[in-house]
Amino acid sequence: MTIKSKVLGVATAVALAITPTASSFDPSYEASCLSRFDPKEVLLGYQKRWIADESPLKIAEKSRRTGLTWAEAADAALTAGAARGQGGTNHFYVGSNKEMAREFIDAAAMWAKVFDKAAGEIQEEMFVDDGQDGKEILTFAIYFASGFKIQALSSNPSNLRGMQGNVTIDEAAFHDRLAEVLKAALALTMWGAKVRLISTHNGIDNLFNELINDSRAGKKDYSIHRVTLDDACSDGLYQRICQIRGIAWSQAAEDEWKAKLLKATATEEDALEEYFCVPKSGGGSYLSRALIESRMASIEQSGPVIRLEKKNDFGEWPEGLRTAEIADWCSRELLPILLTLDQSRPHVFGEDFARSGDLTVIDVGEIAQDLHIKTKLQVELKNIPFRQQEQILFYIVDRLPRLRGGAMDARGNGQALAEYARDRYGSEVIECVMLSESFYREQMPRFKSHFEDALLTIPRDDDTRADLQALVINKRGTPCLGDVRTGKEKERHGDAAISLFLMIYATTLDGAPIEFTPIPKSDHRNPNAHASAHEDDDHQLQRGCW
Repeated sequence: MTIKSKVLGVATAVALAITPTASSFDPSYEASCLSRFDPKEVLLGYQKRWIADESPLKIAEKSRRTGLTWAEAADAALTAGAARGQGGTNHFYVGSNKEMAREFIDAAAMWAKVFDKAAGEIQEEMFVDDGQDGKEILTFAIYFASGFKIQALSSNPSNLRGMQGNVTIDEAAFHDRLAEVLKAALALTMWGAKVRLISTHNGIDNLFNELINDSRAGKKDYSIHRVTLDDACSDGLYQRICQIRGIAWSQAAEDEWKAKLLKATATEEDALEEYFCVPKSGGGSYLSRALIESRMASIEQSGPVIRLEKKNDFGEWPEGLRTAEIADWCSRELLPILLTLDQSRPHVFGEDFARSGDLTVIDVGEIAQDLHIKTKLQVELKNIPFRQQEQILFYIVDRLPRLRGGAMDARGNGQALAEYARDRYGSEVIECVMLSESFYREQMPRFKSHFEDALLTIPRDDDTRADLQALVINKRGTPCLGDVRTGKEKERHGDAAISLFLMIYATTLDGAPIEFTPIPKSDHRNPNAHASAHEDDDHQLQRGCW
C-alpha cells in the first residue's frame, strides 16, 4: 500500500478523534447529509483529490478556510514518516507568518500520531536567517524515526538553500517575495522534491494568478486544483462544520451560512476573491483592443473575410436550386483562396454555428514551422439554411491541405453539423465541442497566450475586433463570451471570437492527414428538421456563461 492510498484510507481512525460524542451528535445527521458527504470519512472529496495528485508541481487556488492546508499536513506527516525507499523525505513549510507555521506543525503532529508514526515532540529551534544579517529566527520542527523531519521556515528564500525535501508555500499570493521563494524551492526538484502552492487570490496581476493562467495555457507544468466555497460545500464542507459542532445540517441552514459569509465581506469584489477564486480587478475585456489590433494584418499577410447573407425566401427555394446557387458561390468566392493554401503546411479550422439571428463563422488557420498560426480564411454566413451550411463547410474542409483538426460548436442546433463533420472526417480529426464554463476556464488562457506571444495573425476587420473584445471575465472568474451584442447593427454575438478560439483549440488535436472517399448525401437526412429560430436564440445565450 502506497503512502497516498494509506492517507485516503485512515478516515475512520481520525474521525473518532474529531467527531463529537454521541451525546452531542444528532443521530439523524447521517441520513440528512447529501450523497457526496460521508460523516465517517475525515477527508472531504477535494482534500482527497489534492493528496492523491502526485504531480511534482501543483497549485491550489481556493476559498478561505476550506482545510486544504490541513490535508497537506497529513501528506507531509506520511512522507516524512516513511522510509527513504518508500518515498520518504523531508517536508518544508513556508507560510507568511509565525502563527500559520505553528498551526501547520500542530496539524502535522496530530496526523503523525493518528498514522502511528514514531515522531518526537514539536521542537522550537533557532534558525539563522542569512537574509537578515544572521538574525536568529524561531522555527518549529518535528523529527521522525525515519530520519526525516517536517520544518516550518520563514519566507526568506535563502532559508531553502542547501535543503532537500518537498516544499509547501502556503498563502503564496501574499508572499512579498514569491518569485524568489519559488525559485529557491524549484531548485530542490532536481533531486525529486515536489513543490506545492496553496492560496486564496490576491489580485489579477499577482504572480500566483499568473502561474495559474500560464499553466492553463500550457506554458507551465503545474497541476491546478480550484476549490471555491461552492465546490467545498458540494463536497460537504458545511456538513463537516455541523458534524464538528454537533448540530443538525439542512440545506436552508447551509444557504444562510454562505449568505452571511458573503454579506460580511466589505465589497462584492472582495467576496468573489475570498470565496470564489476570482482575483480582483478581473472585470472588463479579456483581450485589450491594443493587444487584438497588434495581431491583425492586412489581406496580404492574412486571409480575407468572406461574407454571405441570404434573405428569408432563400430557404424556400427548391433544394436543387439552393445547392447550385451555393456551389457557384463557393467556386467563385472560396476556391481561388483555397487554391493558394500552402500544400506543405498543416491546417486547422474552428466553427461557431448559428442559423438565424447570429452568424456562423468558419476560420481556417495555417500552422507555420515555428508554430505561428496564420488565419488564411474567415467565412461569415448569415441566414443560411442548414443543408447549405453543411455544403459550404465540406467544400472548405475537403480542400484544406494536411488537415490537422477542426473544433466545432456542438451546442444546440450546431450539434448536427458537428456530428456530420465527425462522421465524414473522423473523430480523431473533428472535435464536437460543448462550450461550457469549465471549457472556457481551461482553454481561454491558451487562446490569450497566442495573442500575448505573437503566435497568431488574424484579419484586420472591425467586426472581428468587436467580437474579440466581447470576451470578458465573468463574476466567477472565468474568461468567456459576455451577454452582449456586437457588430455595427448589433447582429452578432461575438461569433468570430468563438470561431478563432475553437481554431486555436483545434491545434491541440492529434489528427493526421488521411485519404478518404466522401459518402454521397442521401435525401432523407435533413439537418434543419425540428429547428427553429427560438432554439438558435437559446443556444446563443448558452454560449456565454452568465
